[in-house]
Amino acid sequence: MASLPQLIRRFLEKPGSVDLARFQRVAVGAAEHEPRMRELSFEELREAALNEATFCAAVREVAHRTIGERPYDVQLIGTLGMLAGNVVEMGTGEGKTLAGALAAAGFALRGQGVHAISVNDYLARRDAEWMEPFYTALGLTVGWISETSTPEERRAAYAKDITYAAVSEIGFDLLRDRMRTDPAELVQPVPQVALVDEADSVLVDEARVPLVLAGAADPGAAVPEMAALVRRLSRGYHYEIDDEGRAVHLTAKGTDTVEKALGISLYDHATTVTEVNLALHAHALLTRDVDYIVRDGRVHLINASRGRVAQLQRWPDGLQAAVEAKEKLSPTETGEILDSITIQGLLTRYPTICGMTGTAVAVGDNLREFYDLKVAVVPPNKPCVRVDEPDRVYATAIDKDIALVEEIVAQHATGRPILIGTLDVAESEELDAHLRERGLSPVVLNAKNDAEEAAIIARAGERGAITVSTQMAGRGTDIRLGSDGVADLGGLLVIGTGRHTSSRLDDQLRGRSGRQGDPGASVFFVSGEDQLLTAYAPDEALPAPGKDRRIRDAHATYLIGHAQRVAEGVNVEIHRNTWRYTRVLEQQRRQILEHRDKILYGEAGAEALAEARPERYAELVALSSDAEIAEAARQIVLFHLDECWTEHLGFLADLREGIHLRALGRLNPIDEFNREAIPAYRKLLQEIERRSTSSFVAFAPDQPLSEQGLKRPTATWTYLVSDNPFGSDWDRILKRVSGALKGSRRRKS
Repeated sequence: MASLPQLIRRFLEKPGSVDLARFQRVAVGAAEHEPRMRELSFEELREAALNEATFCAAVREVAHRTIGERPYDVQLIGTLGMLAGNVVEMGTGEGKTLAGALAAAGFALRGQGVHAISVNDYLARRDAEWMEPFYTALGLTVGWISETSTPEERRAAYAKDITYAAVSEIGFDLLRDRMRTDPAELVQPVPQVALVDEADSVLVDEARVPLVLAGAADPGAAVPEMAALVRRLSRGYHYEIDDEGRAVHLTAKGTDTVEKALGISLYDHATTVTEVNLALHAHALLTRDVDYIVRDGRVHLINASRGRVAQLQRWPDGLQAAVEAKEKLSPTETGEILDSITIQGLLTRYPTICGMTGTAVAVGDNLREFYDLKVAVVPPNKPCVRVDEPDRVYATAIDKDIALVEEIVAQHATGRPILIGTLDVAESEELDAHLRERGLSPVVLNAKNDAEEAAIIARAGERGAITVSTQMAGRGTDIRLGSDGVADLGGLLVIGTGRHTSSRLDDQLRGRSGRQGDPGASVFFVSGEDQLLTAYAPDEALPAPGKDRRIRDAHATYLIGHAQRVAEGVNVEIHRNTWRYTRVLEQQRRQILEHRDKILYGEAGAEALAEARPERYAELVALSSDAEIAEAARQIVLFHLDECWTEHLGFLADLREGIHLRALGRLNPIDEFNREAIPAYRKLLQEIERRSTSSFVAFAPDQPLSEQGLKRPTATWTYLVSDNPFGSDWDRILKRVSGALKGSRRRKS
């Protein structure tokens, strides 16, 4: 519960309320210095950029000379907003990439290392290479990191003044560094500035995503016989799915069928129960080409907020294996989780966070609550003249699909370019098939071919183009009207095949049309059978349709907005709930890393063991040397610290999994979690000391540590976890309560 001062502050500081007046004065004033800047050398321009009064004019001139881009005043305002530590909202096509580069240069010129954080490798490399001449002219260095970068390449990139990388790669490097036992092997420096592109997506939508470091590879625990068994089960007879489509359970008949097939009493075998439930979840709740795709013999998850393959992302091991068995694929490696960190935990390590996106105001409260960030809304360089039409609402999905195809056919006949945003891969391919049946030739951009996205998006504004995309947020490429006459046709028409659970994703799609004052239009097609309405307004019925099967009653528009607000509220509450649990873990992580650094960089390990067992320490030094025993002591303490931390993470994960049940005893689950997590951490420190001392006493200087019970994993790998695609019981309770409360408030109003 927020305190009264916090509530007052939130009321007074509404999202987007950052005063731009001072930034505007500086940006407008830059024009006065431009004539002089044109006469300066790059070295002189760098000196001018160090001066706050001439910074904007200097970087504008450098950008114009090096990359042929002269920043607009609004881009300079965005730059100054980021340099002041805000998240800047700038519309699609307003030049966020260049504004971000100017801000990165500003931080770097102050002597602060900058991590320019992107949503994927492609954008990280593209932006780094695009902006490199600009940075070089200012005497700054820039590097980029991709999934395939070697440790040496990563170390070199992080040594630059500005480093571009996907958020996942930065997190994985942090986790890998946390397992290093030699300071020379570290690749990542102490963080200073995080400049986040698509800030709402990274800081809010993906904040809860855990990045994982695993080790000790073993074959995956695939259960093909369970996959074959559940394929024979029928919904409604052998198993039932809850109203929200997030939980599935066997009926009495289903249990009998499974027991007969396996020849056991099912609930006497806990492991078998787990395998059956995982196989049933994979079979009944996860859909190919919606939740994942299969490519190159592997299961690839689809990131719902981006509509593309979630690189290196996977479900928890048991469910991952169940999906692989369902698709009759070879199991991937599994192993012990050595460490993990959420994206929010990763980014809150940075003393300075700023960023940019096209849709920040809608998550302004979240940014303030979780990161203490404010939103600065930068006006467009040219007024937006796009026409956003009211939703076209239909009772059934079939009626909606028929009307959708007819609209596309009619608009295409005029030559107008059309961009259609679908909600998932399966829908994009189904629409593609329908359009081809009508003689059209759409280009499909979805999770299966996102490597081609830049070229596809670049052509989407050409006359007669039909582009079908699963998600436009974070595509990183503007759509320009491609030929004479397109503007006269009304510009790019954006069509949404359904409303997303987040209004920001709708706005991101809309924003692809009407860039830089271009004409354009947008419209969404919605049906009463869409998942948004069935999941978040299940008890509400749409008004009756007219003779043309379209619903024009204003109450339909209200219900769609209501369902979307409920969905957004549920996600915020789950985020808030997750962070309440994660916060104590992040505090403990900071403390344990400070302790680890003292051992890694200094003599703390040797000093501790020498104090604990002085006679044994002296005995070992006599058998070897002081330097060798000090190094052995360091490695012993590091090993047990890492081992105990891994065990502590497992304990906290198990604790959280069942903690919500304490609510049944009228106890606060979060208070109960903290009540156990804090003493568990104290025991962790004691256990590190106990194990380290025991290993040191038994240490034999003439044998490798790996042969003395101190063997580290032979291999490690990283991935992101789709934490729990079905939601924990506690999260489902939150969802039901949130929906009930919102419905109650609406009925009372």
